[in-house]
Amino acid sequence: MNFRIQHINHLYKILFFTIFCLSFSSCTEQYVFQTNTFESILVVQANITNELKKQEVKLTKSYRLEENGPTFEKGANVYVTDSENNNYEFELEDFSGLYVSKNPFQAVPGRSYQLNITTQDGKSYSSALQTLTSVSEINVEPKVETVDDVKGVQIMVSSNDPTASSKFYRFEYEETYKIVSPYWNPNKLIVDPSMINDPEPNFLVVPRNKETRVCYTTKKSDDLILISNAGQSEDRINFPIRFIEMTSPLLNERYSIIVREYVQSSESYTYYKTLKTLSTSSSLFSQVQPGFNYGNIKNNDDPEEKVIGYFEVSSVSSKRIFFNFRDIFPVEPYPPFFMECQPQELSNCWDAKGCAGATILALVKSPVPEKIYYGSRLNMDIIVFVPTPCGDCTSVSSNIKPLFWID
Repeated sequence: MNFRIQHINHLYKILFFTIFCLSFSSCTEQYVFQTNTFESILVVQANITNELKKQEVKLTKSYRLEENGPTFEKGANVYVTDSENNNYEFELEDFSGLYVSKNPFQAVPGRSYQLNITTQDGKSYSSALQTLTSVSEINVEPKVETVDDVKGVQIMVSSNDPTASSKFYRFEYEETYKIVSPYWNPNKLIVDPSMINDPEPNFLVVPRNKETRVCYTTKKSDDLILISNAGQSEDRINFPIRFIEMTSPLLNERYSIIVREYVQSSESYTYYKTLKTLSTSSSLFSQVQPGFNYGNIKNNDDPEEKVIGYFEVSSVSSKRIFFNFRDIFPVEPYPPFFMECQPQELSNCWDAKGCAGATILALVKSPVPEKIYYGSRLNMDIIVFVPTPCGDCTSVSSNIKPLFWID
């Protein structure tokens, strides 16, 4: 799924709460919200960029406070037009409300673009015309710093637009780190197939049939990072986007981060700045209510209808870096694993005092065991187990190596 679309979902969720709050004269007093005040509002998340790819638009509806998530707008006709009379059609990719352009395309300078939507119930929406913003290249580098008396690595982002035509920026990042299970064994423990229904079976050691030692976890930033250089003598950026403590398990093996810089128009920057303000708990209960955050998308037949979202056309610059722990910290001790990995020895027997046959059987047969086989001794009389993530990283991560990954 498009990185930007995932990134702001949680902010819209909080914004829905604000909409409820605005229905009342004061949110500083306690009030039990009733679902009969609910207003279903179309939510549009769309950003066309200068990247040649299949562009994405996500359509959802606002939802009640007691609901877990939004309903997705299905069966809509979605397309983007430009000033050269080109038409870019989108189709529903899945049941998550994500519409993807049928063919790859990119926004180009000098053209204006408009998003058009016709929902399944016949409502027609369109955005204001948008043009591609200027391009500003970024650089990303790790630096050793101490923050609040804690030593770690600071991920610094810098850019400079000598034409001073960018000025408004939104940043996002996505980090990926390698996980290696420290108590991995190439074999696993199974119940002897000839004794599958026996209440006191024997156990066999057999090779694993999938990668369980090395995994990769990817996480996305969960905040709107906005910067404005309006009024500054230079259109230059140099700021820390991510700090990781030296003792963090994220740095234990190999770490990668990609930072994306979106150059925004003044109007889109203002919209996202307001969205971020509305999404903070302090503003939700302030005496001065900021009002509904209107974007640039309107109902063609009812301009007064509330629509959440902004159709943005922005240039993107991205930079990915990799580093190992020793690249940053040459002599410091390695960070610990994500959890304590204390091995536990269990007696492989059934009748005598201290026997743990039933416990071993339960661990082997469990689809999500708390502990996993690590080894054995004394001709299988003693079987050693460790917490599952310590011997099988797939219990907490993915064993699929990202296409971009470089060892």
